[in-house]
Amino acid sequence: MLKVLVADDDELIREMVVKYGRNEGFEVTEASNGAQAIERCEECDFDVILLDVMMPKLDGFSACREIRKIRATPIIMLSALGEEYEKLHGFDLGISDYIVKPFSFKELMMRIKAVSRLMTGNRDTIVIGELKIDLIGWSVQIGTEFLQLSPKEAALLFYMAKNSGIALTREKLICNIWGYDYDGNERTLDSHIKGLRKNLREYGWCITTIKGVGYRFDEESN
Repeated sequence: MLKVLVADDDELIREMVVKYGRNEGFEVTEASNGAQAIERCEECDFDVILLDVMMPKLDGFSACREIRKIRATPIIMLSALGEEYEKLHGFDLGISDYIVKPFSFKELMMRIKAVSRLMTGNRDTIVIGELKIDLIGWSVQIGTEFLQLSPKEAALLFYMAKNSGIALTREKLICNIWGYDYDGNERTLDSHIKGLRKNLREYGWCITTIKGVGYRFDEESN
């Protein structure tokens, strides 16, 4: 499931992105200004960020500059400003795409998928012995048997696998799987990790506990 942030002061545009995004299976988070967009990015990792240029409190270009200090997430600029120098300025800041308003929301969904694929590169699957994790098709199998994971277990596995070898804090995992406004406790995460390890059977070792930090997905047994 792609996690998308849409930052735009136009409520209708945000609503349409949420509507079309959900139809594509995306999880969409909203921000109504540039400052709020930065806050969202500090709280969670997104797969793709949509930034409007003309926003209150902080414009899209300034927000992009700040986000680039903490995230390498693909950014698509949305703007009524279609002059070449505006587009070039965006690309200089490290954006992946620039769409001029008005635009087709169907096309926007395709562009979101396209920049996401570029970010993941050619590594669509992770294979560890008989374990195969399909990062694009969202499937997991051991040998020829496809595993039946709960939605949260699957989300945890794919998020951790995409960040293979990186220690992920409990806070980051909770934020990215349950959402930044989740008010439960960390035991819920630990319970799902326990269930995930059990479902991975002999490959449960792939989920390593980092004491005092959180968890890490490993592709080689320690």
